[in-house]
Amino acid sequence: MRTSVASVCISGGLVEKLHACAEAGFDGVEIMDADLIAAPESPEEIRALCDRLGLKIEMFQPFRDAEGVSEELFADNLRRAEAKFQIMERLGTDLMLVCSNVATASVDDDEVIARQLGELADRAAVHGIRLAYEALAWGRYVDNYRRTWEIVKRADRPNLGVCLDSFHILSLAHDPAGIEQIDAEKIFFLQLADAPALDMDVLSWSRHHRLFPGEGSFDLVGFMTHVVRAGYSGPWSLEVFNDTYRQTDTVRTAAHAHRSLVWLADRTAAANGWSDGLLGEAPQSTGLDFVEVAGADLAEVDELLAQLGFAFEGRHRSKPVRLWSAGSARIILNEQARQSEPVLAGIGLRTADAAAAVSRALALGSPSVFRRTYEGEQDLRGVAAPDGTQVFWSSLPAERSWLQEFEGGTGVVDGLEGEIDHINLAYAWQDFDEAVLFMSSALSLQADAPAEVPGPQGLIRSQVMRTPDGIVRVPINLAPPTAKPPARHIAVRCDDVFTVARRARERGIDHLRIPANYYDDLAARFDLPAEILASLRELDLLYDRDANGEFIHFYTRTIGDVFFEVVERRGGYDGYGGANAPIRLAAQR
Repeated sequence: MRTSVASVCISGGLVEKLHACAEAGFDGVEIMDADLIAAPESPEEIRALCDRLGLKIEMFQPFRDAEGVSEELFADNLRRAEAKFQIMERLGTDLMLVCSNVATASVDDDEVIARQLGELADRAAVHGIRLAYEALAWGRYVDNYRRTWEIVKRADRPNLGVCLDSFHILSLAHDPAGIEQIDAEKIFFLQLADAPALDMDVLSWSRHHRLFPGEGSFDLVGFMTHVVRAGYSGPWSLEVFNDTYRQTDTVRTAAHAHRSLVWLADRTAAANGWSDGLLGEAPQSTGLDFVEVAGADLAEVDELLAQLGFAFEGRHRSKPVRLWSAGSARIILNEQARQSEPVLAGIGLRTADAAAAVSRALALGSPSVFRRTYEGEQDLRGVAAPDGTQVFWSSLPAERSWLQEFEGGTGVVDGLEGEIDHINLAYAWQDFDEAVLFMSSALSLQADAPAEVPGPQGLIRSQVMRTPDGIVRVPINLAPPTAKPPARHIAVRCDDVFTVARRARERGIDHLRIPANYYDDLAARFDLPAEILASLRELDLLYDRDANGEFIHFYTRTIGDVFFEVVERRGGYDGYGGANAPIRLAAQR
């Protein structure tokens, strides 16, 4: 697979974009006309730079509103095209994208369109240039890839073929199966984009809301199955118009984009049984091994965990690290000067094949992380997520794992027995889609349907990433554009949250206070026994219920950028108390 990306996908000037694309590992690029026009470098200089970076200029684009026009207008289009052909020769590329006409001054006549495209192709042939004809989803008359193929066949020029764009095909719900009926040698180019399911005009949808593969709702694996079966062997190229990516860091976005193509190729191969996938079988996480909180001074977190009923398991024999546990829930406190305030800095996952999990994440472009390890200590291998959170995998049983490296634990009487229910991570608006892709590709988590939660500073979008069995759950929150991302938190599940809350009170915990109005509303919404409602109010517990069961939980105060939640699930309740999220956000503020 050759990978390519359109220069419009990322921010910056053209030279900056090209360096970022090469660093990310792309084989080629599409040069957008607008990027070249704005560049101070000449086409020859851009060509030389691409040569030095090892990037092939796969295509120059776009040429618009060329066909189905009056003869007078077509003559001017030929003049425009000649000027662009000369620029392409200077750039050193031989393929131009020709988009279907969107203007009102056009005709719905395949004979006219084919004749004019044929003449345009003849002019291009003089320069050794090929034309890839693409049906835009908002094309005036030509908006279907099947029609572009019929027009290309009618024009019958060796240097005229089609460009297939997943957005233009899937946004209109056109069946991609017909791609397999196109002659492989006539599929000149392929452009890929994902997108969320939105109810809006297709032009605005396309111009502002495209996503990289794996981040939206399109079935790109099914789409690529048809493309590969058709015999296409050219580059897989990304063309993603998105307001966020045009503002984010150029290098990071390019790496993000490349990861999405590798993921798509891997999932397409695996889905069709062509192999276990290019990256090998994705090992499923079987549980959370630990959660790590890092900071320069973690004494307050120590105190909070003790108040919750966690047991102190001791200090690491060679690192400034402490371990607290509550049943299978394990919290590592890592004192490090580079983190001033406490933050949720790392996650440990259990899996049957840790080496395969790490290799997969590295193949997807995730940087490896280093931890100093002495003789007799477990060599935990991991990677850094795009936001810097470290993720580690372990396959060893408890008696042989890193747990044996902690000494001097004191335990606790009547302590909390539980397990990690979920880890809640928050992201700024520019990092959210990247986080979704990382978790689905590198961590093999699946995305639940997103939800929106009102908060004091605007709507917060929540997206739960999880294993199919729900053993690992990672809700991620998207903060409003002008707001700071909310603090991250660790939720511990227990069998009796009332007892845990009461004992934590006795130990002096400073928990999150819930307003009395909440309990007045709770009495109106649910027919709860008076004694239960009184206990909820007394202990600042929150409550939710659905057709499957109940959810009762409370929160601690926030220390730095992290806080804790204790939850009890009753029956088959599978949510996260979403109705209570606005109350929690307001109380924290």
